[in-house]
Amino acid sequence: MASIIKKKKKNQFYYYLVESARVNGKPRIVRQKYLGRAEDIAKAVEGKSDLENPKYSIVLEFGTVCALYDIAKQLGVIEIIDKYAPKREQGLSVGEYMLLAAINRVVKPVSKFQIGEWYDKTMLYRMLPAPKQSLTSQRFWDNMSLLSDSAIESFENEFTQLIVDKYNLSTDLLIYDATNFFTYIDTLSADKLPQRGHSKEKRSDLKIVGLAMMVTPDFNVPLFYDVYPGNDNDSVEFKAVIEKLKNRYINICGKPGNATLVFDKGNNSLNNMDLVMSGEFAFNVVGSLRLSQNKSLLDIPIQEYESVNSDNFRNVKAYRTTLSVYNREMTVLVVCNPELFAGQMQSIAINIEKCTLKLRVLQKSLLDRVAGVTTKGRKPTVTSVQKNVATILHGEFMSDIFDVQIYEQDGLAHLDFSINIKQFNYVKEHFLGKTVLFTDNHDWPNDKIISTYRSQYHIEDDFRQMKDTTFLGFRPIHHWTDQKIKVHAFYCVLALRLCCLLNRVLHENGLKMSINKMLSRLSDIKQVITVYPKKGNSKKDRECFSLTKISAEEKRLLEVLDIGKYTLGG
Repeated sequence: MASIIKKKKKNQFYYYLVESARVNGKPRIVRQKYLGRAEDIAKAVEGKSDLENPKYSIVLEFGTVCALYDIAKQLGVIEIIDKYAPKREQGLSVGEYMLLAAINRVVKPVSKFQIGEWYDKTMLYRMLPAPKQSLTSQRFWDNMSLLSDSAIESFENEFTQLIVDKYNLSTDLLIYDATNFFTYIDTLSADKLPQRGHSKEKRSDLKIVGLAMMVTPDFNVPLFYDVYPGNDNDSVEFKAVIEKLKNRYINICGKPGNATLVFDKGNNSLNNMDLVMSGEFAFNVVGSLRLSQNKSLLDIPIQEYESVNSDNFRNVKAYRTTLSVYNREMTVLVVCNPELFAGQMQSIAINIEKCTLKLRVLQKSLLDRVAGVTTKGRKPTVTSVQKNVATILHGEFMSDIFDVQIYEQDGLAHLDFSINIKQFNYVKEHFLGKTVLFTDNHDWPNDKIISTYRSQYHIEDDFRQMKDTTFLGFRPIHHWTDQKIKVHAFYCVLALRLCCLLNRVLHENGLKMSINKMLSRLSDIKQVITVYPKKGNSKKDRECFSLTKISAEEKRLLEVLDIGKYTLGG
């Protein structure tokens, strides 16, 4: 039975709704709810309320940081790092610093000078509490110095073994590739990793650092990686890296057996093929050849090609044969892909238009010199014009498609040019849309060879993600020494691994989305702390806790990843 009672506290009456019941034969209050003072009840009855304006609200990063922290906790990331990089129990451990850095790289990459400010705006202050003085750039650098090459290697061996076993990652097929990242490191720096080289982001004005990785085709999980000097070309680096990564594979996964390694033609060489395919621990391979390596294959009429029997390769045709490639008998597949042909034709059309325009400008400048319109400056020579033309026609097939005549008349250079239609048609018929693949998996059908080679997009996706400016950024590299750059790569790859594994968990629970979409959805989930003025004799402001309004998909993310447990409660 419910009734209202009043209680007197400090000359003030307060009212409660209570429910009574007999307990052991005696009446007892079993439920009580505070109603307020008489005037509060009166206002409530009249439909009035005092909705106070809050003093302010605090919005904290919740979804992404909690998801990353939780999966790292499940995997024991901090404990494994601390095992190989121990320190005195003073402040955060090395493992905690590395996890903080990894999570920051995913959410909002900042310098170590700014990481403390970022930390204060996340839920990490609850999960990894740290005093402000622990999050200075100097403290980070001090702890990064404790992570030696041997500690990183030991962590890699144990952690890779752990995720392979825990998530049943397939190691029968591995995809290898390398890329580089530009830095703002001083040109005069004597360190070996940052060097001037061929920047894949077209930043020839800056030093670059190379990163090679092997990833699984299921969810792009990096199993092995290596950092190398930016001036090493792909083929040279492949030799250096493959020895390390092959040994690590053997330590973790055992003898390769039927494992297949996929790599692009930039790594092709006889020495590299010997390294991969010879010895007690040999890999099978799937690779590609440059079209110029065996032009006779490109002369085979399309009528001798067969359709590829797969719904994934509609209209794709292939010519299959066996040839000696790098002193080994290989199954060779010439693949003709109409979609690739269309894309290449579009690129060639654009390049032809650009080259035509530049050649006309050059031609007009020479004619102006002949007509006496231009009299100043150095007089062009046949040699200088040839160099200009070579620069203009540097694009693929352009020097074949354009007929150019450069000659001297009356002491002045002249230029005539035209498009060679016959040669253009030859390029279209023999080169465009074609890829030449090779493998020693002789029993594989055509569609499996093609799909395996195309699986390189998995590692290309990883590199593209690491060059993203929103999430998971490898750049900018705010470090100046080789040791610090190696540690930077360590926590960047760790960050990528955690994201790939989270993506796998979501996929297995029916939430199929890209890493970018996953991180975008998680980043939309914030923890909100609404602060109200203190009331009565209280010395503290009142706080109300909530999450931002979330969609059905975001609610499902919370449930699948089980991160609702980290929300603040009032």
